[in-house]
Amino acid sequence: MTIDPVIQLVLRIGLGLLFVQAAAHKLRDVDAFRRAVANYRLFAPLWAVPVGALLIGAEIAVAFALWLPRLSAVAALTAAALLLLYAAAMAVNLARGRRDVECGCSGPAQRQPIRAALVVRNAGLALLALLCALPLAARPLTWLDLVTVAAAVLGAALCWIAADGLFAAAARAAAWRQYDAGAAGA
Repeated sequence: MTIDPVIQLVLRIGLGLLFVQAAAHKLRDVDAFRRAVANYRLFAPLWAVPVGALLIGAEIAVAFALWLPRLSAVAALTAAALLLLYAAAMAVNLARGRRDVECGCSGPAQRQPIRAALVVRNAGLALLALLCALPLAARPLTWLDLVTVAAAVLGAALCWIAADGLFAAAARAAAWRQYDAGAAGA
């Protein structure tokens, strides 16, 4: 099974941008990310700093390796592993009934709690990363292919920004509804 070079390029660029954005927001507020990592309670709190640093480093490495054709397949597999790791961490905490855990995935401006939709989102992204690791179909790229790649990446980025904002807004709205219900009952 092979993948068309246009589709692979869209996936590589899109995933690369996603991981750059993810690492950048974690680096903007490293302490908040450390707290989010610790709050998952998957290991002793002492490990939150090295695990957080390892995750940020892995995201940066994946983002840059996706741009290098010789490393892109390994980077795509690593991206899938990271996304599945994040999904598993959320799923474990949801199974524990811990729905108030900050996901650590949207940056300081759009904090949101973990929920099943984020687990599904990360699993879907992992599937796209695995597709990106497939060998390329043998065909040359044309100028129209490059225009298609640019348009697809731009469209996907705009959809991602909109969906991420809607996810965060929905989480805030749910929190306000709970607050209002609690205040009305008091």
